[in-house]
Amino acid sequence: MTSDLLRLVTAGSVDDGKSTLVGRLLYDTKSVLSDQLDAVLRSSAERGLTDPDLSLLVDGLRAEREQGITIDVAYRYFATPGRTFVLADTPGHVQYLRNTVTGASTADHAVLLTDARMGVLPQTRRHLAVMAMLGVPGITLAVNKLDLVGFDEGVHEAIRDEFVAHALSLGYAEDQVTTIPISALAGDNVVTRSGRTPWYDGPTLLDHLERVTPDQRGCDVGFRMPVQYVLRDGDQGYRGYAGQVAAGRVRPGDQVVVLPEGKVTTVAAVDTPDGQVDEAPAGTPVTLVLDDDVDISRGDLIAEAARRPEVAQELDATICWLAGTPLRPGARALLKHGTRTTSCVVPELVSRFEEQQLSTEDRPDELVLNEMGQVRLRVADALPTDAYTDCAATGSFLLIDPQDGDTLAAGMLGDALSAVTTGAGDA
Repeated sequence: MTSDLLRLVTAGSVDDGKSTLVGRLLYDTKSVLSDQLDAVLRSSAERGLTDPDLSLLVDGLRAEREQGITIDVAYRYFATPGRTFVLADTPGHVQYLRNTVTGASTADHAVLLTDARMGVLPQTRRHLAVMAMLGVPGITLAVNKLDLVGFDEGVHEAIRDEFVAHALSLGYAEDQVTTIPISALAGDNVVTRSGRTPWYDGPTLLDHLERVTPDQRGCDVGFRMPVQYVLRDGDQGYRGYAGQVAAGRVRPGDQVVVLPEGKVTTVAAVDTPDGQVDEAPAGTPVTLVLDDDVDISRGDLIAEAARRPEVAQELDATICWLAGTPLRPGARALLKHGTRTTSCVVPELVSRFEEQQLSTEDRPDELVLNEMGQVRLRVADALPTDAYTDCAATGSFLLIDPQDGDTLAAGMLGDALSAVTTGAGDA
Protein backbone atom coordinates (compact mmCIF):
# COMPACT_ATOMS: atom_id res chain seq x y z
CA MET A 1 0.00 0.00 0.00
CA THR A 2 1.45 3.37 -1.00
CA SER A 3 1.61 6.50 1.10
CA ASP A 4 -0.76 9.27 0.05
CA LEU A 5 2.18 11.73 -0.07
CA LEU A 6 5.27 11.42 -2.25
CA ARG A 7 8.13 13.92 -2.15
CA LEU A 8 9.80 14.15 -5.55
CA VAL A 9 12.90 15.85 -6.88
CA THR A 10 13.43 16.49 -10.59
CA ALA A 11 16.83 17.06 -12.16
CA GLY A 12 18.36 17.08 -15.61
CA SER A 13 20.83 18.86 -17.83
CA VAL A 14 20.04 22.22 -19.42
CA ASP A 15 17.57 21.89 -22.31
CA ASP A 16 16.49 18.37 -21.37
CA GLY A 17 12.91 19.67 -21.14
CA LYS A 18 12.45 19.44 -17.40
CA SER A 19 10.38 22.60 -17.08
CA THR A 20 8.14 21.38 -19.89
CA LEU A 21 7.73 18.02 -18.14
CA VAL A 22 6.80 19.60 -14.82
CA GLY A 23 4.43 21.96 -16.62
CA ARG A 24 2.88 18.98 -18.41
CA LEU A 25 2.31 17.16 -15.10
CA LEU A 26 0.65 20.25 -13.62
CA TYR A 27 -1.43 20.87 -16.75
CA ASP A 28 -2.61 17.30 -17.31
CA THR A 29 -3.48 16.75 -13.63
CA LYS A 30 -5.50 20.00 -13.71
CA SER A 31 -3.32 21.55 -11.03
CA VAL A 32 -3.08 24.93 -12.77
CA LEU A 33 -5.24 27.90 -11.83
CA SER A 34 -7.22 29.42 -14.67
CA ASP A 35 -5.45 32.79 -14.47
CA GLN A 36 -2.05 31.03 -14.64
CA LEU A 37 -3.13 29.11 -17.72
CA ASP A 38 -4.53 32.25 -19.35
CA ALA A 39 -1.20 34.02 -18.82
CA VAL A 40 0.69 31.10 -20.39
CA LEU A 41 -1.66 31.01 -23.37
CA ARG A 42 -1.23 34.75 -23.94
CA SER A 43 2.53 34.57 -23.64
CA SER A 44 2.69 31.55 -25.97
CA ALA A 45 0.53 33.33 -28.57
CA GLU A 46 2.76 36.41 -28.39
CA ARG A 47 5.68 34.17 -29.28
CA GLY A 48 3.86 32.79 -32.28
CA LEU A 49 3.23 29.35 -30.75
CA THR A 50 0.10 27.42 -31.59
CA ASP A 51 0.32 25.23 -28.47
CA PRO A 52 0.90 26.51 -24.92
CA ASP A 53 4.53 26.61 -23.76
CA LEU A 54 4.03 24.63 -20.55
CA SER A 55 7.53 25.47 -19.29
CA LEU A 56 6.17 28.96 -18.55
CA LEU A 57 4.09 27.43 -15.77
CA VAL A 58 7.22 26.73 -13.75
CA ASP A 59 9.96 29.11 -14.90
CA GLY A 60 8.60 32.00 -12.88
CA LEU A 61 11.66 34.23 -12.46
CA ARG A 62 12.32 36.81 -15.16
CA ALA A 63 15.89 35.55 -15.55
CA GLU A 64 14.58 32.03 -15.99
CA ARG A 65 12.18 33.07 -18.72
CA GLU A 66 14.82 35.13 -20.52
CA GLN A 67 17.53 32.47 -20.39
CA GLY A 68 15.24 29.48 -20.82
CA ILE A 69 16.79 27.71 -17.83
CA THR A 70 15.66 26.97 -14.29
CA ILE A 71 17.75 28.81 -11.68
CA ASP A 72 16.15 28.35 -8.27
CA VAL A 73 14.56 25.42 -6.45
CA ALA A 74 10.78 25.70 -6.58
CA TYR A 75 8.32 23.44 -4.85
CA ARG A 76 5.30 22.45 -6.89
CA TYR A 77 2.18 20.75 -5.59
CA PHE A 78 -0.22 18.58 -7.53
CA ALA A 79 -2.54 15.70 -6.77
CA THR A 80 -4.38 12.77 -8.27
CA PRO A 81 -7.27 10.87 -6.70
CA GLY A 82 -4.77 8.46 -5.15
CA ARG A 83 -1.84 10.61 -4.10
CA THR A 84 -0.53 14.08 -3.31
CA PHE A 85 2.84 15.12 -4.70
CA VAL A 86 5.37 17.67 -3.46
CA LEU A 87 7.87 18.21 -6.26
CA ALA A 88 11.20 19.98 -5.81
CA ASP A 89 11.98 21.38 -9.24
CA THR A 90 15.77 21.89 -9.34
CA PRO A 91 18.06 23.59 -11.87
CA GLY A 92 19.97 21.71 -14.54
CA HIS A 93 22.95 24.00 -14.99
CA VAL A 94 26.12 22.70 -13.33
CA GLN A 95 26.68 25.93 -11.38
CA TYR A 96 23.38 25.35 -9.55
CA LEU A 97 24.21 21.85 -8.30
CA ARG A 98 23.84 23.15 -4.74
CA ASN A 99 20.12 23.66 -5.44
CA THR A 100 19.84 20.05 -6.58
CA VAL A 101 21.44 18.92 -3.31
CA THR A 102 18.87 20.99 -1.41
CA GLY A 103 15.92 19.57 -3.33
CA ALA A 104 17.14 15.97 -3.10
CA SER A 105 17.84 16.04 0.63
CA THR A 106 14.21 15.35 1.58
CA ALA A 107 13.02 13.46 -1.51
CA ASP A 108 11.43 10.01 -1.51
CA HIS A 109 12.02 9.57 -5.23
CA ALA A 110 13.94 11.28 -8.02
CA VAL A 111 12.93 11.85 -11.64
CA LEU A 112 15.99 12.49 -13.82
CA LEU A 113 15.63 13.64 -17.41
CA THR A 114 17.80 13.16 -20.43
CA ASP A 115 17.39 14.29 -24.03
CA ALA A 116 17.01 11.24 -26.26
CA ARG A 117 19.32 12.91 -28.80
CA MET A 118 22.09 13.43 -26.23
CA GLY A 119 21.88 10.32 -24.06
CA VAL A 120 23.45 10.05 -20.61
CA LEU A 121 25.52 13.19 -20.12
CA PRO A 122 28.16 14.03 -17.48
CA GLN A 123 25.54 16.12 -15.67
CA THR A 124 23.17 13.12 -15.69
CA ARG A 125 25.84 11.01 -13.98
CA ARG A 126 26.61 13.86 -11.59
CA HIS A 127 22.95 14.16 -10.58
CA LEU A 128 22.69 10.39 -10.17
CA ALA A 129 25.76 10.40 -7.90
CA VAL A 130 24.19 13.12 -5.75
CA MET A 131 20.98 11.10 -5.44
CA ALA A 132 22.93 8.00 -4.42
CA MET A 133 25.07 9.88 -1.92
CA LEU A 134 22.00 11.46 -0.33
CA GLY A 135 20.27 8.10 -0.19
CA VAL A 136 17.26 8.96 -2.39
CA PRO A 137 15.53 5.55 -2.39
CA GLY A 138 14.33 5.31 -5.99
CA ILE A 139 15.22 6.73 -9.41
CA THR A 140 13.16 7.16 -12.56
CA LEU A 141 14.88 8.20 -15.79
CA ALA A 142 12.53 9.95 -18.20
CA VAL A 143 14.05 9.66 -21.67
CA ASN A 144 12.58 12.84 -23.14
CA LYS A 145 12.18 14.26 -26.66
CA LEU A 146 11.69 10.84 -28.22
CA ASP A 147 9.58 12.55 -30.86
CA LEU A 148 12.80 14.12 -32.18
CA VAL A 149 14.33 10.68 -32.81
CA GLY A 150 11.24 9.16 -34.36
CA PHE A 151 10.27 7.26 -31.20
CA ASP A 152 13.16 4.89 -31.94
CA GLU A 153 13.08 1.90 -29.56
CA GLY A 154 16.80 1.31 -30.04
CA VAL A 155 17.66 4.82 -28.85
CA HIS A 156 15.66 4.32 -25.70
CA GLU A 157 17.18 0.91 -25.01
CA ALA A 158 20.75 2.16 -25.40
CA ILE A 159 20.15 5.05 -22.99
CA ARG A 160 18.30 2.76 -20.58
CA ASP A 161 21.10 0.20 -20.50
CA GLU A 162 23.82 2.79 -19.90
CA PHE A 163 21.86 4.57 -17.18
CA VAL A 164 20.85 1.42 -15.33
CA ALA A 165 24.43 0.11 -15.39
CA HIS A 166 25.67 3.38 -13.88
CA ALA A 167 22.93 3.36 -11.23
CA LEU A 168 23.80 -0.22 -10.23
CA SER A 169 27.45 0.82 -9.91
CA LEU A 170 26.33 3.49 -7.46
CA GLY A 171 24.64 0.93 -5.24
CA TYR A 172 21.05 0.97 -6.50
CA ALA A 173 19.22 -2.32 -6.98
CA GLU A 174 17.47 -3.10 -10.25
CA ASP A 175 14.02 -2.72 -8.71
CA GLN A 176 14.94 0.83 -7.57
CA VAL A 177 15.58 2.07 -11.12
CA THR A 178 12.95 2.65 -13.81
CA THR A 179 13.21 4.20 -17.29
CA ILE A 180 10.24 5.59 -19.20
CA PRO A 181 10.23 6.89 -22.82
CA ILE A 182 8.38 10.22 -23.05
CA SER A 183 7.79 13.38 -24.99
CA ALA A 184 6.95 16.08 -22.47
CA LEU A 185 6.10 18.56 -25.20
CA ALA A 186 3.47 16.31 -26.79
CA GLY A 187 2.49 14.48 -23.60
CA ASP A 188 3.50 10.98 -24.73
CA ASN A 189 3.63 8.58 -21.75
CA VAL A 190 3.60 11.40 -19.20
CA VAL A 191 0.00 11.18 -18.02
CA THR A 192 -1.58 9.34 -20.94
CA ARG A 193 -0.19 6.33 -22.80
CA SER A 194 1.23 7.03 -26.22
CA GLY A 195 0.28 5.15 -29.36
CA ARG A 196 3.63 6.14 -30.83
CA THR A 197 5.60 3.77 -28.56
CA PRO A 198 3.91 0.40 -29.23
CA TRP A 199 7.15 -1.33 -28.17
CA TYR A 200 6.81 0.05 -24.62
CA ASP A 201 4.46 -1.83 -22.30
CA GLY A 202 5.32 -0.16 -19.00
CA PRO A 203 3.37 2.50 -17.07
CA THR A 204 3.14 6.17 -17.87
CA LEU A 205 5.26 8.42 -15.72
CA LEU A 206 2.32 9.49 -13.56
CA ASP A 207 1.05 5.92 -13.17
CA HIS A 208 4.52 4.85 -12.03
CA LEU A 209 4.80 7.71 -9.52
CA GLU A 210 1.40 6.83 -8.11
CA ARG A 211 2.65 3.31 -7.39
CA VAL A 212 6.02 4.19 -5.83
CA THR A 213 6.26 3.13 -2.21
CA PRO A 214 8.56 5.57 -0.41
CA ASP A 215 11.19 3.95 1.79
CA GLN A 216 11.96 5.31 5.22
CA ARG A 217 15.46 6.72 4.98
CA GLY A 218 17.69 6.60 8.01
CA CYS A 219 15.21 6.44 10.87
CA ASP A 220 16.02 3.24 12.75
CA VAL A 221 17.96 4.90 15.57
CA GLY A 222 15.28 5.47 18.18
CA PHE A 223 13.85 8.77 19.34
CA ARG A 224 15.64 12.03 18.43
CA MET A 225 14.53 15.63 18.97
CA PRO A 226 16.76 18.72 18.64
CA VAL A 227 15.58 21.36 21.10
CA GLN A 228 14.41 24.56 19.43
CA TYR A 229 12.96 26.50 22.36
CA VAL A 230 12.62 26.30 26.10
CA LEU A 231 9.07 27.29 27.13
CA ARG A 232 8.39 28.57 30.64
CA ASP A 233 5.33 29.71 32.54
CA GLY A 234 6.48 31.00 35.90
CA ASP A 235 2.97 31.35 37.28
CA GLN A 236 2.09 27.74 36.50
CA GLY A 237 5.55 26.33 37.19
CA TYR A 238 5.62 24.99 33.62
CA ARG A 239 8.83 24.19 31.76
CA GLY A 240 8.76 22.42 28.41
CA TYR A 241 11.24 21.76 25.63
CA ALA A 242 9.91 22.41 22.15
CA GLY A 243 11.07 20.89 18.87
CA GLN A 244 10.12 18.53 16.10
CA VAL A 245 10.51 14.78 16.47
CA ALA A 246 13.32 14.07 14.00
CA ALA A 247 13.31 10.27 14.29
CA GLY A 248 11.50 7.52 16.16
CA ARG A 249 8.60 8.34 18.44
CA VAL A 250 8.15 9.55 22.00
CA ARG A 251 5.65 8.66 24.74
CA PRO A 252 5.10 9.69 28.35
CA GLY A 253 7.16 7.40 30.54
CA ASP A 254 10.01 7.00 28.04
CA GLN A 255 13.50 7.24 29.43
CA VAL A 256 15.51 9.84 27.52
CA VAL A 257 18.97 11.37 27.66
CA VAL A 258 19.83 15.04 27.17
CA LEU A 259 22.97 15.49 25.06
CA PRO A 260 25.73 16.50 25.04
CA GLU A 261 25.50 16.74 28.86
CA GLY A 262 24.33 13.14 29.25
CA LYS A 263 21.66 13.61 31.93
CA VAL A 264 19.07 10.78 31.91
CA THR A 265 15.47 11.55 32.80
CA THR A 266 11.88 10.49 31.99
CA VAL A 267 9.24 12.09 29.78
CA ALA A 268 6.35 13.24 31.98
CA ALA A 269 4.11 14.57 29.18
CA VAL A 270 4.05 15.12 25.44
CA ASP A 271 2.28 18.36 24.54
CA THR A 272 1.24 19.35 21.01
CA PRO A 273 -0.71 22.33 19.61
CA ASP A 274 -3.80 20.09 19.90
CA GLY A 275 -3.16 19.13 23.51
CA GLN A 276 -1.40 16.25 25.25
CA VAL A 277 -0.93 13.00 23.33
CA ASP A 278 0.01 9.46 24.26
CA GLU A 279 2.50 9.19 21.40
CA ALA A 280 4.19 11.46 18.86
CA PRO A 281 5.91 10.02 15.73
CA ALA A 282 8.62 11.56 13.58
CA GLY A 283 7.64 14.88 12.01
CA THR A 284 5.41 15.94 14.91
CA PRO A 285 6.04 19.31 16.60
CA VAL A 286 5.97 18.68 20.34
CA THR A 287 6.83 20.17 23.70
CA LEU A 288 8.25 17.65 26.15
CA VAL A 289 7.78 17.98 29.88
CA LEU A 290 10.40 16.03 31.85
CA ASP A 291 10.32 14.56 35.33
CA ASP A 292 13.58 16.22 36.41
CA ASP A 293 14.81 19.78 36.34
CA VAL A 294 17.54 19.49 33.71
CA ASP A 295 19.76 22.24 32.33
CA ILE A 296 18.59 22.25 28.68
CA SER A 297 18.97 24.95 26.05
CA ARG A 298 18.45 25.42 22.32
CA GLY A 299 20.77 23.15 20.36
CA ASP A 300 20.70 20.25 22.82
CA LEU A 301 19.40 16.89 21.65
CA ILE A 302 16.87 14.79 23.55
CA ALA A 303 17.27 11.13 22.56
CA GLU A 304 16.21 7.65 23.55
CA ALA A 305 18.43 6.75 26.50
CA ALA A 306 18.94 3.13 25.46
CA ARG A 307 19.99 4.09 21.90
CA ARG A 308 21.85 7.31 22.38
CA PRO A 309 24.04 8.74 19.61
CA GLU A 310 27.77 9.20 19.97
CA VAL A 311 28.99 12.56 21.28
CA ALA A 312 32.21 13.67 19.61
CA GLN A 313 34.38 16.64 18.63
CA GLU A 314 36.26 14.82 15.84
CA LEU A 315 33.91 14.00 12.96
CA ASP A 316 34.30 12.16 9.66
CA ALA A 317 31.94 13.39 6.98
CA THR A 318 31.14 13.49 3.28
CA ILE A 319 30.50 16.94 1.85
CA CYS A 320 29.42 18.55 -1.38
CA TRP A 321 31.40 21.80 -1.69
CA LEU A 322 29.09 24.61 -2.81
CA ALA A 323 31.31 27.71 -2.68
CA GLY A 324 33.30 29.41 -5.41
CA THR A 325 36.39 29.59 -3.20
CA PRO A 326 38.10 26.17 -2.91
CA LEU A 327 38.17 24.25 0.37
CA ARG A 328 41.70 23.55 1.60
CA PRO A 329 43.02 21.87 4.80
CA GLY A 330 42.93 24.22 7.75
CA ALA A 331 39.82 26.09 6.64
CA ARG A 332 37.49 27.38 9.34
CA ALA A 333 33.72 27.62 9.20
CA LEU A 334 30.55 27.46 11.22
CA LEU A 335 28.84 24.07 11.37
CA LYS A 336 25.05 23.99 11.71
CA HIS A 337 23.80 20.63 12.99
CA GLY A 338 20.15 20.41 13.94
CA THR A 339 19.41 23.49 16.02
CA ARG A 340 23.02 23.99 17.18
CA THR A 341 25.66 26.09 15.44
CA THR A 342 29.31 25.82 16.45
CA SER A 343 32.65 26.74 14.96
CA CYS A 344 34.81 24.13 13.29
CA VAL A 345 38.06 23.59 11.44
CA VAL A 346 38.75 21.19 8.56
CA PRO A 347 42.15 19.72 9.42
CA GLU A 348 42.18 17.14 6.61
CA LEU A 349 40.73 16.39 3.19
CA VAL A 350 40.58 12.59 3.16
CA SER A 351 39.47 11.97 -0.43
CA ARG A 352 37.81 13.50 -3.46
CA PHE A 353 35.07 11.71 -5.40
CA GLU A 354 35.15 11.68 -9.20
CA GLU A 355 31.49 11.16 -10.02
CA GLN A 356 32.01 10.44 -13.71
CA GLN A 357 34.37 7.49 -13.18
CA LEU A 358 33.12 6.50 -9.70
CA SER A 359 36.67 6.76 -8.37
CA THR A 360 38.33 8.47 -5.41
CA GLU A 361 41.56 10.44 -5.09
CA ASP A 362 43.23 10.24 -1.68
CA ARG A 363 44.33 13.40 0.16
CA PRO A 364 43.52 16.02 -2.49
CA ASP A 365 44.92 19.53 -2.12
CA GLU A 366 41.48 21.10 -2.39
CA LEU A 367 37.81 20.65 -3.20
CA VAL A 368 36.33 23.11 -5.68
CA LEU A 369 32.77 24.11 -6.53
CA ASN A 370 30.39 21.12 -6.85
CA GLU A 371 33.04 18.55 -5.92
CA MET A 372 32.24 15.87 -3.34
CA GLY A 373 34.69 14.39 -0.90
CA GLN A 374 35.42 12.86 2.47
CA VAL A 375 36.76 15.26 5.13
CA ARG A 376 37.68 15.31 8.79
CA LEU A 377 36.17 18.00 11.01
CA ARG A 378 37.02 19.27 14.49
CA VAL A 379 34.19 21.16 16.23
CA ALA A 380 34.47 23.55 19.15
CA ASP A 381 31.48 22.03 20.97
CA ALA A 382 30.98 18.28 21.17
CA LEU A 383 27.99 17.17 19.09
CA PRO A 384 25.63 14.18 19.45
CA THR A 385 25.69 12.61 16.01
CA ASP A 386 24.35 9.70 13.98
CA ALA A 387 25.73 8.52 10.66
CA TYR A 388 23.70 9.94 7.79
CA THR A 389 22.95 6.43 6.54
CA ASP A 390 21.37 5.66 9.94
CA CYS A 391 19.45 8.90 10.42
CA ALA A 392 19.34 11.60 7.78
CA ALA A 393 17.85 14.16 10.16
CA THR A 394 20.64 13.97 12.75
CA GLY A 395 23.37 12.90 10.33
CA SER A 396 23.28 15.97 8.10
CA PHE A 397 24.80 19.42 8.55
CA LEU A 398 25.77 22.63 6.78
CA LEU A 399 29.08 24.46 6.71
CA ILE A 400 28.56 28.22 6.76
CA ASP A 401 30.89 31.14 6.05
CA PRO A 402 31.31 32.98 9.37
CA GLN A 403 31.90 36.26 7.54
CA ASP A 404 28.78 36.56 5.39
CA GLY A 405 26.56 33.61 6.36
CA ASP A 406 26.71 31.97 2.92
CA THR A 407 26.38 28.20 2.74
CA LEU A 408 29.76 26.62 1.94
CA ALA A 409 28.88 22.93 1.94
CA ALA A 410 26.17 20.38 2.56
CA GLY A 411 27.47 17.51 4.66
CA MET A 412 26.64 13.99 5.75
CA LEU A 413 28.24 12.47 8.83
CA GLY A 414 30.01 9.19 8.29
CA ASP A 415 31.25 7.77 5.00
CA ALA A 416 28.33 8.34 2.63
CA LEU A 417 30.75 8.02 -0.28
CA SER A 418 31.24 4.33 0.40
CA ALA A 419 27.68 3.73 -0.83
CA VAL A 420 28.57 5.16 -4.24
CA THR A 421 32.07 3.69 -4.64
CA THR A 422 31.64 0.15 -3.31
CA GLY A 423 32.33 -2.24 -6.11
CA ALA A 424 33.28 0.51 -8.53
CA GLY A 425 36.99 0.45 -7.80
CA ASP A 426 39.42 3.30 -8.33
CA ALA A 427 40.00 4.54 -11.82
